[in-house]
Amino acid sequence: MSPTEDLVPKDPEPRIHPTAELKSCRLGRYAAIGERVVLREVTVGDFSYFERHAEAIYTTIGKFCSIAANTRINALEHPMERLTTHKVSYRPNEYFRWLGVDGDFRERRRLKSVTIGHDVWIGHGAVILPAVTVGNGAVIGANAVVSRDVPAYMIVAGNPAKPLRRRFPENVAARIEALAWWDWTAEKLARAIPDMQALEIEAFLDRWEA
Repeated sequence: MSPTEDLVPKDPEPRIHPTAELKSCRLGRYAAIGERVVLREVTVGDFSYFERHAEAIYTTIGKFCSIAANTRINALEHPMERLTTHKVSYRPNEYFRWLGVDGDFRERRRLKSVTIGHDVWIGHGAVILPAVTVGNGAVIGANAVVSRDVPAYMIVAGNPAKPLRRRFPENVAARIEALAWWDWTAEKLARAIPDMQALEIEAFLDRWEA
């Protein structure tokens, strides 16, 4: 068997646990959706995965994202300006035969979509609120509540989530962005993995930027 044949990737079809619930979603190659995950109108990029009991709605997720268990992306908003915050006002169809879903409120929720970049790690139990953008390479700490945009390669934690530190110096982060490794072919990615494991980040960039 030739070295090239050794790097032939496995079946790229997404893997979806039988207990997961998906509606109007698009999944990239090698995406994995875990036990009892609930997704509604979510796009999941190549190689990204959800661990058990996570939920997301109206969200675009980049490639190579690691989303831990019990996370909530685009947590449900309730209409606090109305008489009641209860869903009886925007989903009365669940209670009354002739009353339908409030389409205006649903569209309001869609317009507050969440965008997650590439290579984002979202820790266990984290909550991301509506209309938030998380940049490439960011890390969201366990149980964080994210109400504001998170810059690329920033580590945030807490409630409300606040910046702790950058994963890499800005010049290194810029080199990673320019490399855009998340767009590599599966074969090129496989060849690079041993260097990811063995080299310091700047040595890796020196070798693979060419």
